[in-house]
Amino acid sequence: MLIGQVIGTVVATRKHELLSGSSIQIVQLYSPESNTFTGKAIVALDVVGAGEGETVVVVTGSSARIAMDRENVPVDAAIVGIVDQLNVEPIKG
Repeated sequence: MLIGQVIGTVVATRKHELLSGSSIQIVQLYSPESNTFTGKAIVALDVVGAGEGETVVVVTGSSARIAMDRENVPVDAAIVGIVDQLNVEPIKG
């Protein structure tokens, strides 16, 4: 699982029929090294109704297809949760 922040929405007038009615979001990933949302951005199908600026949980690979509850859906990243609070302890080295 990954943590990220929704930074935008993808509008697609044409998409695979199994994605019809689904929202597609752009998610900037959380970087634990810097404790900020400065990681790379990915595109993820939103199955929980997240909005821009919200911190979310993203799954990838077969877990994303399972989240869609469809085995043959062409998805490799899905937003499956909205984070209420994120507590990160600094790494001690």
